[in-house]
Amino acid sequence: MATSPGTVASSSVSSSVVFSTKPAGPCPMFDGDQYKCDVVVGIRKTVASLSLIGCLFMIGVIWLFRKYRSFVQRLILYLSIAALLDTISYLMGDLHPDGTLCNFQAFLLTLFEWSVLLWVCCITFNLTLNIIWMTRTDKYEIMYHVVSWGVPLVLACLPFIGDHYGPAGAWCWIPNQYTHWRFGIWYGPLFCLLGLMVVVYTCISVTLSRKVKRWEGTYDPDVERNKDLLKEDIKPLRAYPFIYLALSIFPLVHRIQNAVSPNDHVFALVVLQCLTSPLQGMVNAIVYGLDRETVVRLTPTSIKLAIQSRFNQPTLISEYPSAPVTSQDASGDLQPVVDPEGDLQDQEES
Repeated sequence: MATSPGTVASSSVSSSVVFSTKPAGPCPMFDGDQYKCDVVVGIRKTVASLSLIGCLFMIGVIWLFRKYRSFVQRLILYLSIAALLDTISYLMGDLHPDGTLCNFQAFLLTLFEWSVLLWVCCITFNLTLNIIWMTRTDKYEIMYHVVSWGVPLVLACLPFIGDHYGPAGAWCWIPNQYTHWRFGIWYGPLFCLLGLMVVVYTCISVTLSRKVKRWEGTYDPDVERNKDLLKEDIKPLRAYPFIYLALSIFPLVHRIQNAVSPNDHVFALVVLQCLTSPLQGMVNAIVYGLDRETVVRLTPTSIKLAIQSRFNQPTLISEYPSAPVTSQDASGDLQPVVDPEGDLQDQEES
């Protein structure tokens, strides 16, 4: 496979360690300035580690308190799982030379970056149906899984056609010389989806603001049901599309600069991308942890009770059938029943 400009290829891939602490080869950016490459890798690993902890925190809380029984919480759980897997791909070692490990990291990044994006799109679609049409969307859960896991798998396999994965700056992906592949596989659809999300998010915010004002000072059963829907299905999800949009700004700027000047790596833009690209899990965890319903549960007593409920065997109340009665036992236990009134009646008739 052809390497990106300025990359020193190496045929020795077996010596690369997934979570190594030393660079896998000469710095392919910044005119070979190894210090800058070390800074970029260190920032990427640090931020990805924090996001890993954040994702595990969200998944643990949802599991521990059985919050997955709510469809909205399951959507947050699916997004957290996708972000966790995406974070692991960012933690895969240093600047890998072209080879099997590099291709594997590029495949994982494409797969799980797409998965995170599509789960955010599903949450946005879910919010649209909840707010504008006031309908529940539980019936779309299977469709969400097909779209958010199936489509990324197909798209992540496409660059293997023609061997278009390789070193691409701070991590392995599609090299700079394959700009058309970058925009066809990722940035073209990303621009369209982000633009659509901005429009939809604006409509959601305007519609929500109008409905809240219209509901003020009124009491109506339908209005109360809509308020309950707002509280249960909309509030927990509103922040996540906005977080994704905010964290996508610097990576987009950096990749546009890459497309214009493939051989010119701007250190500040690379650092900003390394700070924001793996940050999704950590920011999601902060927002999730600040949610009032979550804060109420995160007390020592509540956590202790939840752990006991999870790991202690529940007390079972069972019914046991009585021992079978044999004919001999039954005959031995039979006693003649005397009916005094019946005997007196028989005597009077006689």
